[in-house]
Amino acid sequence: MAYQDHIIEMGQLIKSKNGTWDGIDAEGVARMRLQNRFKTGLEIARYTADIMRKDMAAYDADPANYTQSLGCWHGFVAQQKMISVKKHFGSTKGRYIYLSGWMVAALRSDFGPLPDQSMHEKTSVPALIEEIYTFLKQADARELGMIFRDLDAARAAGDKPREEKLLDAIDNFQTHVVPIIADIDAGFGNAEATYLLAKKMIEAGACALQIENQVSDEKQCGHQDGKVTVPHDDFLAKVRACRYAFLELGVDNGIIVTRTDSLGAGLTKQIAVSHTPGDLGDQYNSFLDCEEISPADMKNGDVVLNRGGKLLRPKRLPSNLFQFRAGTGEDRCVLDSITSLQNGADLLWIETEKPHIEQIAGMMDRIREVVPSAKLAYNNSPSFNWTLNFRQQVYDAWQKAGKDVAAYERDKLMSVDYDATALAIEADERIRTFQADAAKRAGIFHHLITLPTYHTAALSTDNLAKEYFGSQGMLGYVLGVQRQEIRQGIACVRHQNMSGSDIGDDHKEYFAGEAALKAGGVHNTMNQFA
Repeated sequence: MAYQDHIIEMGQLIKSKNGTWDGIDAEGVARMRLQNRFKTGLEIARYTADIMRKDMAAYDADPANYTQSLGCWHGFVAQQKMISVKKHFGSTKGRYIYLSGWMVAALRSDFGPLPDQSMHEKTSVPALIEEIYTFLKQADARELGMIFRDLDAARAAGDKPREEKLLDAIDNFQTHVVPIIADIDAGFGNAEATYLLAKKMIEAGACALQIENQVSDEKQCGHQDGKVTVPHDDFLAKVRACRYAFLELGVDNGIIVTRTDSLGAGLTKQIAVSHTPGDLGDQYNSFLDCEEISPADMKNGDVVLNRGGKLLRPKRLPSNLFQFRAGTGEDRCVLDSITSLQNGADLLWIETEKPHIEQIAGMMDRIREVVPSAKLAYNNSPSFNWTLNFRQQVYDAWQKAGKDVAAYERDKLMSVDYDATALAIEADERIRTFQADAAKRAGIFHHLITLPTYHTAALSTDNLAKEYFGSQGMLGYVLGVQRQEIRQGIACVRHQNMSGSDIGDDHKEYFAGEAALKAGGVHNTMNQFA
């Protein structure tokens, strides 16, 4: 509803109360309504799901329309990210937020820092989603509040053109609320547990759930060893549980991102159920590392498969886990991905050990032979050494092309000594264009970095601590932080305004009129940053 329509509607409602509501200002109510556009998390989930669906269709039409996100571990971090996006690019289009289970475990668990093994409280995930959207809605309220104040000033000055421009800005205001792709890990239990947690996450506002095919109680970070996958039927039950949760809550456009860890997972906890040769369970079991035996070779407690009349004994480890044959990871990833898409998934996630476009594209080419519309969300992971990986890729490409690489030592290419070389410059250019190139060649619709704000918080804190506690003293803060905030127009330099002080002053004026005791008067030191 347009701003003026809100005012008219509220004015009529106030008038209908026969004078008892005359202390209520219709324009004040209109402003508060616009500053609180989304009343529930479900409204957010429906709104952002529509955004993602439109973006997916735009990508299908042209892979230049890929989308991006950065992982955020706190509502304030997400808020500042989206404020920055709007400031620098004028629009939030194509920019999302990623919620990483790794960062929830490491930073938001009541147990303290934990590894990425689903040991954190499952309720901390929907709590963080709700927190992020609380901060994003507050960013809306803050920015609109500043526009309302400018509107009042324009009216007081009799500046009609300025007033019309501001009214148009209000009616065409773009919210900071954007889609969140939220990590539900391996579902935190069985399919029912996955369904219950999915509901909480959707109710908090998540329009996209990312679920992986690892065993819940053996779940590992995608970039660590010891990963254990589950048979497809077990995983697909959890995918359906997520879809049921979306549909029950009326988020019919909800997005499910299915992640396969099979490339780096060499183990399974159980042998799949198979009823007929070539069924999904049989295909899963076909990757097991087995030895052919005769009945006389069977030992007490052996698990034996019958395949085509042959007895096969899967190799069982002391951990009671079964291992897959070496070199089957890519084939398993392809089967996992096709199966997921054929059973309700919307996007894929293939966890790789390095950022190599042709490796990703090789799997996606095979997947798209069966499902032409297949698309990836891809982890541009901080677990990759991007500098070393890409310098080695350039080294290998040069060597294959017969170019002289005698000046370089492949295993030492991370060295600062190479920073100004032609090889390093070409590698950096490949890193710069990686997302666009991979979107075009490898079917990557969404590029995300899982843990960037974990690393930036550590880096910026280290830099400040080094300067402030060293010889620079207070100048370390002023040079490295405050002066940069002022000159770069960082919103939180006026931290009272950022925390909602001006919004509170506006409300006080609505509630108490001229008697309001407001914080933003002439003696407020934040005026130094006006």
